[in-house]
Parts: sequence; C-alpha cells; structure tokens
Amino acid sequence: MDYKDSILLPKTDFPMRGNLPQNEPKRYEKWDSQKVYDRMKENRKGAQSFTLHDGPPYANGHIHIGHALNKILKDMINKFHYFDGKSIRYVPGWDCHGLPIEQKVEEKIGSTKKKELPKSKLRQLCRDHAAKFVDIQREEFKQLGVIADWDKPYLTMDFKFEANIYRELCAIAKQGLLVQRSKPVYWSWAAQTALAEAEVEYEDKTSPSIYVAFKHETMDASVIIWTTTPWTLPSNTGISLNGEEEYVLTSDKFIVAKKLYNSLIENEVISGKVVETINPKDLENSFAINPLNDRKSKIILGDHVMMDSGSGAVHTAPGHGEDDYKVGLLYDLEVIMPVDAYGKYDETIIREKLFRDTEKYLGLNVFKANELILEELGDALLKRVDIRHSYPHCWRTHTPIIFRATKQWFISIDDKYGKENKTLRENALNVVENLKFYPEWGRNRLKSMLDGRPDWCISRQRDWGVPIAFFRNKKTDEIIFDEKVMNYTAMIFEQKGCDAWYDLEINELLYPGSGLNPDDLEKTVDILDVWFDSGSTQNAVLRSRNYDAGTFPADVYLEGSDQHRGWFQSSLLTTLASSEIAPYKALVTHGFTMDEKGEKMSKSKGNVIDPAKIMKQYGSEILRLWVAMSDYQNDQKISDNILKQNAELYRKIRNTARFLLANISDLETIVDVKDFGVLDKWIMSKSKKVFDEIDASFSVYEFSKGLNKLNNFLVVDLSGVYLDICKDRLYCDNKNDVHRTAAQSAMALIAKKLLLVLAPILTYTVDELLEYAPAILKDDVNDVFDLNKFDFPEVESKLNEEYLIKVKEKFSESVDKLKKDKIIKSTLELDIYTNSDDVLSLEAIEAEDWFLVSDILSTKQDEALISFEIDGKLFEAYKAKNAKCPRCWKFKSQSEDELCPRCDEVIG
Repeated sequence: MDYKDSILLPKTDFPMRGNLPQNEPKRYEKWDSQKVYDRMKENRKGAQSFTLHDGPPYANGHIHIGHALNKILKDMINKFHYFDGKSIRYVPGWDCHGLPIEQKVEEKIGSTKKKELPKSKLRQLCRDHAAKFVDIQREEFKQLGVIADWDKPYLTMDFKFEANIYRELCAIAKQGLLVQRSKPVYWSWAAQTALAEAEVEYEDKTSPSIYVAFKHETMDASVIIWTTTPWTLPSNTGISLNGEEEYVLTSDKFIVAKKLYNSLIENEVISGKVVETINPKDLENSFAINPLNDRKSKIILGDHVMMDSGSGAVHTAPGHGEDDYKVGLLYDLEVIMPVDAYGKYDETIIREKLFRDTEKYLGLNVFKANELILEELGDALLKRVDIRHSYPHCWRTHTPIIFRATKQWFISIDDKYGKENKTLRENALNVVENLKFYPEWGRNRLKSMLDGRPDWCISRQRDWGVPIAFFRNKKTDEIIFDEKVMNYTAMIFEQKGCDAWYDLEINELLYPGSGLNPDDLEKTVDILDVWFDSGSTQNAVLRSRNYDAGTFPADVYLEGSDQHRGWFQSSLLTTLASSEIAPYKALVTHGFTMDEKGEKMSKSKGNVIDPAKIMKQYGSEILRLWVAMSDYQNDQKISDNILKQNAELYRKIRNTARFLLANISDLETIVDVKDFGVLDKWIMSKSKKVFDEIDASFSVYEFSKGLNKLNNFLVVDLSGVYLDICKDRLYCDNKNDVHRTAAQSAMALIAKKLLLVLAPILTYTVDELLEYAPAILKDDVNDVFDLNKFDFPEVESKLNEEYLIKVKEKFSESVDKLKKDKIIKSTLELDIYTNSDDVLSLEAIEAEDWFLVSDILSTKQDEALISFEIDGKLFEAYKAKNAKCPRCWKFKSQSEDELCPRCDEVIG
C-alpha cells in the first residue's frame, strides 16, 4: 500500500529563490505608493520617540558604496527602534552649497563665461545642478530599501533653510563669538578660498628640508633655523627659541639648542665644538639678519619650540602659521603676507623689499619659488635634504595648501561667553564626557580634536553658499550687529532665498526702522563654509518646526570616522555657540569601505564597487546583509567573493524561514507552553537566550555580533538539531497530536520572533514572508510595517543540553563510519542502549527523536555496532530488532508490510 498521501508534508507557496534583483523594485514601489513612512508614524502614535538625525550627503554625483553603508546602517538602526515599539523620525537631507558644485558648473560653462555671468545666474546654475543630484540620489537610496520622509527631505538650499542657517550665525554673533580678523588660515590657492580644518586632508609631498644661518646683529655668530617651506622665508619676522632650554655657541660660530647639538653634528649641519652655553633669555628681543633680504628678524621665546628635530630655533612668519601668529602677537611681530589668492607672490614683495631681485619672483607660484630661493641663500644655506612627508592638501582639488593670513570670519573657541561664562572649547569638551559613543574610542578621538583645534574659520571667498550677510559702516569699518536689522535680512531670505543679498540694493535689504543711512553701508561679500551649513541642521531641521523631524537633541548622529573632525564637530560647535546645548545624545561611527585586499577604492585602481551593480547582480538584501555582517566600526572589505558568502548566508536564512512556515501551515492554535515536550522546552529556552542576546547586541548597534549569534543558532541548534529531530512527529503523527502541535507551536513562536529580528535588516524578505505566512503567525498584520514588539516567552528547560549535545555529536561521528562502511543507510536502522540517567529520564519518544533512532533500550544486547562512553556512562547501538514501518520508516513494526502501532492509530 502507498501511504504517501497520509504523510503531513510541509506546505508553503513561499518561493525557495528570492529573485531579488527582479522582485525588490516592485515591492519598494508598492511601499512608496502606500506611504509606509507615514503609516509607521501613525502606528506608533503616542509611543516613546527615537530620532536619528541624518548627516547630509553632498548633492554632487551618484551614490558610492560608502553612501550605501551609511544609509543602510541608519535604516537598520531606525527600524530596530521602530520594531522595538518606538515612534521614529527620519528626515533625510542634502548639503547643496559649496565648492564642488560650483566647480562642476564652472567646468560646464567655462571660467571665462563664469566671470561674465551675474552672480544670481551662476547661483541658479549651481542650484539646478544640486537639485538634479538630489533627485538621482533619492531614488538610489530608496533602492537600498531605506525608509524615510522622502517627500519632505531637508535641502540646505531651500529658502527657509538658508534663512535658518543665517539665523544660527546671528545667534552666535549675539553671543559675542563671531569675530573678523586677519589671521593665517589654511588656504587653497587652486580653489582661491580659505578652508576649515575639516576640509584639509594629508597626503605625501616632497619638500626641501633646509638649515639656514641667520647672522646675529651684534654677536659674532649665526642662529640656525630649520624649515621645510623655503618660500615662507621672505616673510620671516622672528626666530623662536625655547626659553626653558639651554643653547650653545659652537667653535664654527653657530647658536643651536644643546639637546640638538649631537644630531646636527651627525647630520653634518655644523662641525664645531661647544664653546659656551647660552641662556636663551639673554638673546630675547635681540635681532638676527635674514640672509634672503637683509631684513631684521627678532629673537623671541615660545613654548611651541620642540627638541625632537631641527635646530631648536624656529623660523617665524606670523602670516604663514598658527603658532607663528600666536607668538607673534605677544612680541608685536609684523604680519607680512606677500602671497595672493592664487598662491603667487604679489606686489608686497616689491613694496616691502622681500627679495633682492623682485622681478623674477613677482607672479610666481610659491612652490615653484623654492629652488630659486635656495640658490639665493648662498653660503647661508648650511644643509639641504629632500624629504617625503605628510603635508596638508585641499580635500577637493588635492593640491598642497598654504597658510595665508587674510581677513576672515571666525567662531572664537577660547573667548568666554554665555550663562556659565566658559569658552566654547570648555563647553564642547565637557559635553564629550557625557555622551554615549559607539564605539567608545570615538570619545578620545573627538576630545583630542577639540582640544587642539584653532578658532573655526567659517568664511569662504566663493559664490555658491549662504552669504555672511552683514552690513559694514564704510566710515567706521564697524559691522552692524543690530538684531532687528539681522531679523529683517533673515525674513527676506525666508521669502526670496539668500540670492536676494546679491540681487537687491542695500536700501531694499535694510530694516526700514533701523535709523541707518544705506549710503554709509556696504555688504560683506564672503559666504559661509558648508560645514557651517551642515552644522546648522540641528537648528534648521530639529528646532525650526519646518519639518516633522523628531526631538531635539537627537538621540543619535551616525557618520563615518572622518566626521569627528567634520560634521560631529561642526554640529556640536554651532549648537553650543548659539544655544549652549549639545545637539545629540550619542554618536555612532563607521569606518571606510575597502576592496578585498584592504586597499582604498579608487577609479584609477579599478577596484571601485558600485552599489547599482551589486543590486543588479545580487539585490539590495545581500548588500544590507553585508552591512549587517560587517564590523562596520572599523574599515570593512567588500568584493564579489564577500558578497557571494553573504548571498549563501541569505539562502540559509531564507530556507530556514521557509521550512518554519511550511511546517506550521496547518496549525490552528498555539499550544500552552506547559504542554510542550522536553525537546520543545529546550529549543524555546535556547531561543529565548539567543534572542535576548541578539536584542542586547542590536540595542548597542552591534549588528554583526547579533547576526553571528543568530546564524549559529539557526545552523547548529534550530536546523542542525531541532528541526531535524521534529520531522518524524511533524510528518507522521496525527494532525492534532499534542506531540506534533507543541513542536509546531515552538516553531511558530520562533518564526514570529525571527521575523522581528530580521525585519530591520532584511525588510523586503520579511515582508515577502508575511505574504505567505499562515494566519497563526500573522495575527492582524498586513505587512512588515504592522509588526509589533513581541516578548518571547520564558520557558524552563530540564534537558542537560551540554551533556546530550556531546553524546549526540559522538554518536553522529560513529554513525558516519557505519554509513561510510555501508553497514547502515539511516540511523533509524539502529536501537540504542544506555545507562545514562539523562537519556533514560526522557520520554522514550523524546530520546528516540534526539538520536533519530527507532528505540532506546534499557537492557544491553549482543553484537554492538557502536560502543562509547561519555562521562562514565555507556552508549551502545545495535541493528534494530523490529521491522521497518512502510509509512514512517522507523523500525517498530512486527513485519515489513505492517504499520507500526503509532502509524496504525493515525491511519485508523
């Protein structure tokens, strides 16, 4: 007789293959049309809120793999909190102003045409370029499965947004922290603008390392300075010594630091013996002569002079360096700046007589002047060695920058202000102590950057940005910081955008009741650093009420590790400067994406991995799984091989979920946990422990740790043991036998929790699973976004798991040998004898299922096929004594054409 139709085989229409590249876009389109973000808000009305404030990507070009990592991580964190029962807000945004967009427009229209265009026309072209890429990137982010308020994103170029950036600037001015002064700043001569610290990156550069003798005015000796920037020597106005160190005079008439004397001898800079020791304080305020132009150089004392290299005498040009500038203020040194915006020597070299032959230097790029200067130094040049060293470069043009003193706007870091009468630096460092950092090392990184940073230069000499829109009184050179005047400007920006600053006349921009004469005023011309734009998002997005963006301060900011010197810092400094509040409670940091060999991706290397290509080949779920499985807090690798591994993991997860769905298809009610069998209680207890550990990992954003636990559980405990040992009862027991329905109930509860665990990461797949899920699993859920928090039940297990797993593994190892020797085909051909109480205390059926054998014997038999001991207890296996049941294949029948008692009862 054929009993096939009597077997309760698994049933589900959920497909084994995901066909993700074909199916995902349709599902995302459906989510879009259903406005799921709005539904998510509705579903959690009145719940505890969670706000992740989006750091704005730059609206210039298609997204790359770093963007994908960033946005998927944010999405996973948002969804974790949503499925945990919180009301989330996530307003995505874009940085729309700045140099890269202006450069793209310039490339398109040509620099000549750019100069001819009215400023408002050029700004409109920049606006159009940014708008185009906002639309492109928005669609690309949606394809990653990212749910956000895509219909109402924030754009830093929106009129209301520009007004709020300007209002933040005015609030900082009101605190007295906005200052304008001439000071050396990082200057990109290739882009003709000042740079903030965050816009500087370090690349290797070859420079001449030189030792130059400056003849002392009254002593018969020369002070030796050391520098790697010969082009700054014409602007030298001082030589700094360390007042706490000893200096020596050598027999060859040189003055150097005592601690550096030996290294100078070794490097053949000097050759004389020490003649006498000199106290540097005796040299203070005396003069040496610059051999390049015979100008006087004042000898001063500064604690920035180190004894680790050089000569102990630092060439000081206050126009070309932060330390030089600071020490120069103390000694009233002249600030000479002979370099124009393009990095070329200007007319100053003629006026100040900075070279003997000024003609050959006028209009020359400073880096090209190095060799000429070295020739001109003659005998004063004691030593020259070319060195390869790390040097600051402009992050956009990738050209070496210069330090250049110009009139700029700064936010002061060390002036006291506000209620507490502390400095911005003190307030920022105090905040950092009280934040949460994921990972923890972010705290020290941010702290050290705040500790050592200079004043924030926020002005740029470009066209595409928010203007630093103040009026200057031409007669008094005074900036008008009148609150009503500034509020009126902000109101105009809100209505017309900040192009109005360029399009309208002063009398149209000036507050009518100001009492000021427009003829006495002029407009300031600089624009704001884009880091100020993005630093102001906390005001323009979270505090303005122009967006439904969540709470202020935000619960979390998440960005790449480079943002400790970028957005994390600019956001903190703007908010503290304007309002003395921190903008966030926690910072999450991710690393950079590398290729398989751990090398940085670049087009020239041909190792760039495009997210669009991944989605076409694998689907976004595989990309999301890669993000979740990556140790994202460090740099992570991505390659075709790594994606294949993640695709294989996805297949395992999908098939396990499919198996669970298929085996609970006819379950009508969940069995009470007290009626569960020993093995059901064991898997429930095991599941609870694992799910709690996963939740704990996810709650501190350690997704890879949580997923690795899940993967191990699915492969080893669930699929490897429980689902395997349940097959007999699922397929062959009576449909409503409690032995079967208890196992189905355990599977249903595990599946329910599994869907919740996977929902933040594999949202698409969970949504698809719910479409095919039986009613017992769905409750009133229509799709993934209706899933609610589910607390997995606490179940006590009396199974001695560690011991029984050890026995099962030893038994499987022995069985493999029997199968290899073709003595048996299946473990059902075996009966087991043991004297182990842990096995014998189980119900017979539970023990049989655990080992997948036909019988557990309490009496020893002859001719054991397997024999082993574990912890002093004997286990033996024999050929089964009964015949094979034609229905369940267990060896429990009296003859091969008879059913076993269980199957006989089921068939009836």
